[in-house]
This record gives sequence, C-alpha cells and structure tokens, in this order.
Amino acid sequence: MGGGPLGGMEAAFGYDTPEHRAVETVHAALASPIRFLDTSAGYGDGASEHRIGTALQQSGGLARDMVLATKVDPDFVTGEFDGAAVRRSIEGSLERLGVERVDILHLHDPERITFEEAMAPGGAVEELVRIKEEGIADHLGVAGGPTSLLSRFLRTGAFEIVLTHNRWTLADRTADALIQQAHEAGYGIVNGAPFGGGVLARGSDAVSTYCYAPMRDETATAVRRIEQICADAGVPLGAAAVQFSTRDERIHSTIVGVSRPERIAQLLEWSSWTIPDDVWAAILDASGRDARLQN
Repeated sequence: MGGGPLGGMEAAFGYDTPEHRAVETVHAALASPIRFLDTSAGYGDGASEHRIGTALQQSGGLARDMVLATKVDPDFVTGEFDGAAVRRSIEGSLERLGVERVDILHLHDPERITFEEAMAPGGAVEELVRIKEEGIADHLGVAGGPTSLLSRFLRTGAFEIVLTHNRWTLADRTADALIQQAHEAGYGIVNGAPFGGGVLARGSDAVSTYCYAPMRDETATAVRRIEQICADAGVPLGAAAVQFSTRDERIHSTIVGVSRPERIAQLLEWSSWTIPDDVWAAILDASGRDARLQN
C-alpha cells in the first residue's frame, strides 16, 4: 500500500484525504493480506507518516510480518538535501511512525540535486550508508523518476533496491532497461504507481493526467486502446493495470496508493481477477510501447 494519498496531497492527486479516513485506510490494509507499507517523509510534509503511525499505535504496533519503508526528503523549510538533512529526515520519520527502525529507507527523488552532490563527502548517500550501519534501516533503496539517474545510483553499489514509479505501466515502458539492470544484478525491484496517477484505474473520461501532469497524445491513445479491449472483455481497467506489474516476475513488489478503506478490497480483487490469455495478449499489444515519459 502506497502512502502518498494518505498525506492529503491534493496538488498531486487532485483530492484531499481527511486524517480520519487515512487512518481507517491503514487499518484496512493491516487487516488484509497486504504486508508492505510504503511512505515518505515528504508525503504531505510528514502527514502520511503521522497517519500511518497513528494507525500502528492504535493496532498495537507493527506486525512482525509487515514490511515498512519510508524515504528521506529535503528539509521541509530550507530545501537542503545534504547528509545533515537526511539525518533530520529519518529522525522525523521515526518519530512520526512511532518506530525505532525501518525495513527499507529510500533516497527519494534524487533528481532534486545533482548526482555529484548526492555522492559527495558529507552528502546524502554517505549519510544513508551510515544510517544503515547504525541499524536504523535494514536496506537502502533509491526511489525516483528519471531511469537513467536511478541506473547510475545503482552502479555505485550503495543501494540494494530500486523503486521506479509511473514508468512501468500499461501506458509507459520507460523503466524496462532499469528493471532489467536491477534484475540481472540481483537487486530488489519495486514498481510504483501502476495506475499512472489514476487514469489506468478510473479511465480517460475521468482523468486527463498521467504521472500528475497532462497526458501526452501517445499516452492517451494507448490508454483508450486498452480501455476498449478491457470493456469488450468485461475486465476492469484497474485489474489489467495492476497485473501488468504483478505478472512481471522481475518485480518483487508493486506499490499502489490507496486513500479509502474500501479500495483495499477492490485492489485485492483486481490483483486476482482472471484475465483470459487472448485478452491479455491484446492488452499488451495495445499498450504503451511507444509512449515514453521524459527519461
């Protein structure tokens, strides 16, 4: 379960999530077969973590079989993203989540600084490695958009996991080379936002954006083709979208942002929906092989 919408990020998602509903949504996830919570310090300036932490406290703490991941972000006030800011970020996350450690800690959207700044002495990556050595995080990941930059961070050897978002979906296959690189190196691979910010769940009549920005013509064309195939076959668009990720044997976990308790059951239903082989082949053939985000 992705924690982005839990932070009430109306500018990104087009809607707000009240705190009480966010906490109820986390409770629904905790009571479900979902065993992975993903959030970030930057989601709602800590609101997502705070709401997850509230639900964890109410339910008696994090279950032993639950994976918890968060991400370090630039300083909320100064925008600094050096080692000191990374340390403040994880300290704030632990306080809001009500935990002493996390399973996975990601460097979040490193495109906000240069690669050289991130890797410099006293920089973000050096501090992340120190945080792991201290036992505060079990595993380090890099999470972001530009696949070429994520690939470069993987080659440093500092990270065990890569999280790509919006770039491995039915409408966009930009992350294929990155995923293959990580797969061949034996890294963990997490794919986020298989719905592209909502359009691959709600459809093009309801959503005109992809990856939180206006859709390119190629992307819109791919979405409409897939919508028609799914409608003719009686397959929910969201089922095809989430299974594009979950059927890929290279991907270890798929992150879907959820903002309502009832969406948990719907997501589980979509993930197990039976899609006939011929329909699946048609969906893949119509999907966004030619649609690309800025890499």
